[in-house]
Amino acid sequence: MIDEFAKDNLHGRLRRDRNALLWKLDGLSEYDARRPLTATGTNLLGLVKHVASVEARYFGEVFDRPSPEPLPRWQDSDGSDLWATEDETRDQIIAFYRRTWEHSDATINELPLDAPGHVPWWPEPYADTNLFAVMVHVLGESIRHAGHADILREGLDGRTGLRAEHEKQIDEEALAAYCAKIEQAARSAAPIKA
Repeated sequence: MIDEFAKDNLHGRLRRDRNALLWKLDGLSEYDARRPLTATGTNLLGLVKHVASVEARYFGEVFDRPSPEPLPRWQDSDGSDLWATEDETRDQIIAFYRRTWEHSDATINELPLDAPGHVPWWPEPYADTNLFAVMVHVLGESIRHAGHADILREGLDGRTGLRAEHEKQIDEEALAAYCAKIEQAARSAAPIKA
């Protein structure tokens, strides 16, 4: 009973965060979806591509259920899953992510939580694991990258939240006052030296 509850809860949260990550692309230009928004090149479409690759590997290779999507060998990872090339469209990457969901969901639905798996890129003695541990790990990765997407999107146009129906209109005046209050507290706590 507790296994099914845990599995359903983890799976539900994974589904929620998948949708939240895709929502961060809504309404953005091709340039804004792809452009580097941090010093290390992090970008919104790249986050989607990366999380799709992570899911494909963990719910595929780890349980000897290889993804039907072509993936480079994990040993050959070169960071290309973190950004979209000029030849990859947003629709292609989103479709890849959605197909990965289907494959991942099939693995989750068909295996019990204690189903054994092997993660060759994890160090010993952790490489031998099970579906529960992988679900927790992938959920953590998804949450982490959805959080990155939250910050990146907020920096682009101020949009925040998990879903459109929870989004609130931005009161520019109230937001400016709030940020000024935080800035003042920061300056008071650690005065800037001239």
